Amino acid sequence: MTDIWQQIVTAWQAQSPLEVVAVFAAIMYLVLAIRENIWCWLFAFISTAIYIYLFNKVSLLSESLLNIYYLIMAIYGWYQWKFGDNHHERHIISWPWRKHVILIVLTALMVPVLGYTTSQWGASMPYLDAFTTCYAVLATVMVAHKVLENWHYWLVINIVSTYLFAVKGLYLTSALFAVYVILTVIGYFNWRKTYAQQMA
Repeated sequence: MTDIWQQIVTAWQAQSPLEVVAVFAAIMYLVLAIRENIWCWLFAFISTAIYIYLFNKVSLLSESLLNIYYLIMAIYGWYQWKFGDNHHERHIISWPWRKHVILIVLTALMVPVLGYTTSQWGASMPYLDAFTTCYAVLATVMVAHKVLENWHYWLVINIVSTYLFAVKGLYLTSALFAVYVILTVIGYFNWRKTYAQQMA
């Protein structure tokens, strides 16, 4: 037990201050997103800007590209939540299951393409990295448009990401995504409650 604790302490001490700031901002993003607070997008911008650098440093190239996309989507998401519904605050919506099936299949086709491409650039774990990246692109669009089912996608993405980051030695980020798994479930039920109230 002492050895395990010592490993945890050593891993914590090895974390960079930048990763600590990125993790804090990422947690604030998700907590505020669960509450449908538009300021979540500011924290998303801060967190992703830092992660672009961190992921590139450990050769998770797809994740670096994903965070460049996140940076852009932080601005787009803010606009959508503020003005995207005929210049009124956007409400939660639900997509039909057929639309989800089509999008899941189309996204799955992109995974080996991105995985192979980044493997040629020297990426580490390129296909698993590409899986989380491709589906996160889709899920982020869903968050920007307040699609209820985004939480289902994030649940899978966050579970896989927890493993991926732990393997790459980003232990604090891995712990963040483990917390994300729990927050994702909370987020779904909060949004579902709001959605039911809207429908009523």
